[in-house]
Amino acid sequence: MNIVPSSCLLVCLLVLADEELIDQKKYLEESCKPKCVKSLLEYQACVKRIQGDETGHKHCTGQYFDYWSCVDKCVASKLFVKLK
Repeated sequence: MNIVPSSCLLVCLLVLADEELIDQKKYLEESCKPKCVKSLLEYQACVKRIQGDETGHKHCTGQYFDYWSCVDKCVASKLFVKLK
């Protein structure tokens, strides 16, 4: 019998299927990524734009977080419906 900490149940939403744990969040992230293409393209353009920066002062943190915020927002609407 597998014991999962209660804190992980809220974050991970692991589902028991044939004795194998499946992380539904990872699956949902993949299905949500196509909906966030605009943010991804902005991030990729930023990365390309600053590629030659050797000072280390330029970064794409904002675009990175915008992309993952979009993915997380999409996932949240689907993930928490599955909580029991």
